Amino acid sequence: MSKRKDNTIRFSFNLRDYPLEAVYGAAYVFIDQAYLFLESNDGKKIKVFLKGKKKLNSNKLKELEGEFLNELLNSTVRIKLAKNNKKIREYVISQALLSAIGEEEVSQDSDKEEIKYEDDPLGIAVPWEEKYGKK
Repeated sequence: MSKRKDNTIRFSFNLRDYPLEAVYGAAYVFIDQAYLFLESNDGKKIKVFLKGKKKLNSNKLKELEGEFLNELLNSTVRIKLAKNNKKIREYVISQALLSAIGEEEVSQDSDKEEIKYEDDPLGIAVPWEEKYGKK
């Protein structure tokens, strides 16, 4: 149930359905469009107050509520997917780090035949006068 008054829409929902971090994520998305106020007395329900930064009519306020609830659902799904894929992400990152360590050891071994700057295989260190002559 929502109420619209004074360029503000008020609605509430149950925190059992949405994690608090999803509420914060959705609220962050709307910071540029509205002033947000979140209120929870018992930790079970949360009240959301969205006050438009610009003057909004009744339809626009209702639309803002719908967009907020859609973003809340989007944030909830992203959080659940992140939790479900946590072990896979950790595995991929650990494999990447292990392979990077292995490559570094190989590159350190190949640096034993180090080329010194005096060798100058590309001819970069040749003075201008030698390369182009004096005019």
